[in-house]
Amino acid sequence: QVQLVESGGGLVQPGGSLRLSCAASRSIFSINAMGWYRQAPGTERELVVTITAGGSTNYADSVKGRFIISRDVTSNTVYLQMNSLKPEDTAVYYCYARTVDAVHWGKGTLVTVSS
Repeated sequence: QVQLVESGGGLVQPGGSLRLSCAASRSIFSINAMGWYRQAPGTERELVVTITAGGSTNYADSVKGRFIISRDVTSNTVYLQMNSLKPEDTAVYYCYARTVDAVHWGKGTLVTVSS
């Protein structure tokens, strides 16, 4: 079992930046992959970015060049730096962790991009 605690959401103006954090309850090297999904009202949850235990990353085309995923192995925390935010980035962002036997989810954090 993996518990995930997210933080860092909020309201930001278009063009602004936010950083999300996701703290895992165990070593991220014991987790096959971590990352972020998001879900806007009336839409399906979509992948934003993933990072494997080996450090490989995969970004959705819509966020390439604007979002950066990173991790701190000493604190078992994954970060999502979001730059040049657009209104269409507004969504609940969910941290996830994929282990051998399951996918685990955080509770989500709301990001609102609006002037």
